[in-house]
Amino acid sequence: MTIPDFVVDNVDKLPLTTRFAPSPTGLLHRGHALSTLLAWRLARAAGGRFILRIEDIDTTRCRPEYEAAILEDLAWLGLDWDGPVWRQSARGPVYAEALDRLVAMGVAYPCFCTRADIAAAASAPHGPEAAIYPGTCRHLAPDERARRLPQETPAWRLDVAAALAITGPLAWHDSFAGLQAADPAAQGDFVVARRDIGTAYALAVVVDDAAQGVTDVVRGVDLFEATHGQRLLQALLGLPAPRYHHHKLVLGADGKRLAKRDRGETLAALRAAGTDPAVLRAALIDPVRYP
Repeated sequence: MTIPDFVVDNVDKLPLTTRFAPSPTGLLHRGHALSTLLAWRLARAAGGRFILRIEDIDTTRCRPEYEAAILEDLAWLGLDWDGPVWRQSARGPVYAEALDRLVAMGVAYPCFCTRADIAAAASAPHGPEAAIYPGTCRHLAPDERARRLPQETPAWRLDVAAALAITGPLAWHDSFAGLQAADPAAQGDFVVARRDIGTAYALAVVVDDAAQGVTDVVRGVDLFEATHGQRLLQALLGLPAPRYHHHKLVLGADGKRLAKRDRGETLAALRAAGTDPAVLRAALIDPVRYP
């Protein structure tokens, strides 16, 4: 299968640009360090750009002290970035405009379901597809939606089937896994705007990657499946598709993926323990963690 033109041509014409885009909801750990190092090295080796974006749209969890810690960790690792730091908290109107476009296209609908409603649907004995949102609010009558919208603040979901009817088949490319046929339907109708913050990661990340000219996305393989839905949003909004590089995760001593709650594994803890950042960088990069 040949890589379609829309996957590569519209980023090959741009200077190679990578990014590190952490959420300041906790302290960074070795897994974050690996993603940052790989993205930074890729950009610097190509004479390209490495940018820093703070993904702080979740105001219920983000804290300024964690953002300060991110900057301190990157300085300790010896990494620099190009241009000013972007903060998603300042870009709400841009995300709202993107959502409005999806609504106008007829591919986004309001979802009034509570978490309890969704959990109940997911626990119903419907087989392996039970965890996928069943499209409850997609089937609401127009007059029912019109009645509830002024009274309730909904989330917004992408009608994946309707979206694919517009875009047709899509693909994206991963440097380790190769060409991927996009399969956003496997996720069901995913959220593109949360009711509490007006957008969602899937929508904000594709809008910002395009706005910042990101050509190459380096991140952990735990985000591999999320790329399918992001590829669909890119196509709907006429945004370029970056090249993707999903690397293996850094695991803890228990063999499980690291999380921000693993205090002993944070970069701050390693720094406090006197870890040499050069030793840490070498340990993370060699061997490179291909899937």
